[in-house]
Amino acid sequence: MRSLPIGIDERQLRAALSEAWGLDVDRLEYVPKGGGSYHWLAEAADGQRWFVTADDLERKPWLGDDSDSTFDGLRGAFDVALALYEDAGCEFVVAPIRTSYGTSLHRLSSQYSLAVFPLIHGEPGEWGTPLDSPVRTMFLRVLAHLHESTSTVRHRAQRRGLRLPGRIDLENALAALEQPWPGGRFSEMTRTALAANAGRVSEWLSNFDYLTDVVGRSDLELVITHGEPHPGNVIRSGTDLLVIDWDTVGLAPPERDLWMFDDGSPDGLAPYVRATGRGSDAEAIELYRLTWTLADLSAFVAVLRAPHDVTADTEKAWRAFSSYLR
Repeated sequence: MRSLPIGIDERQLRAALSEAWGLDVDRLEYVPKGGGSYHWLAEAADGQRWFVTADDLERKPWLGDDSDSTFDGLRGAFDVALALYEDAGCEFVVAPIRTSYGTSLHRLSSQYSLAVFPLIHGEPGEWGTPLDSPVRTMFLRVLAHLHESTSTVRHRAQRRGLRLPGRIDLENALAALEQPWPGGRFSEMTRTALAANAGRVSEWLSNFDYLTDVVGRSDLELVITHGEPHPGNVIRSGTDLLVIDWDTVGLAPPERDLWMFDDGSPDGLAPYVRATGRGSDAEAIELYRLTWTLADLSAFVAVLRAPHDVTADTEKAWRAFSSYLR
């Protein structure tokens, strides 16, 4: 997130880091990166550094319906990431550092959770920037390793991918297009744009329901998936490719991860196919491609329709919302 979170101050963070991880932090620097989470670089007096992440438990609908269930869902996802790293030999997983009492996550407040990660030295990818061919091949092999590690975490991972997070926000918005939206500067602009594309968005929702039914009735194997394996979630560290942001991890058909790599060419998924002997299902690929679009639209509508100020985050939400409709 580009803007600092409301309701978290530096003193509160320092106290939580000391209490839950035993970290004596000398310096905290806010890092305005990513979306959906807030990040800080923490440094001790001896130069040791960590990456600290706070998550807004009111803004992760794929994990739960309220703050408590979302916290439980996030902790479960991070527990899976830890199991993949510690038990399945998935060294590419950037998992959280356990608290001093052994958990993967700390409850900072009723609204926020806190996690600490190792600081990775390397070259991060960037959302929207295509991976070059060698890194793309490495990433597909990493996904193959991940999917082949399912047995280690099957008993604790949640099923993902056949539910549209935030759908109610999008459907409520479509039903309220005749009345003004007074939330903030971008609200009326959002209503106008959505009204001009309401038929197309409704068609996407209908197609989502059709594809969900088809894929739900299929016999596709369920594997452990990352959920968002895009360029912004990888770090090139030496000869290794490391994967971050495991809050979306869950059991699903492999296509939940593979759709981002399916360019329509015969060899687009070749490194994965060679590693696993598993092909891909065209309707499942289309389902997860459509799920991504609709989930993002739902999230942006929820932000832009609600009361808001003009910030770097609401400006980014408006640009992204507009780009999807274009």
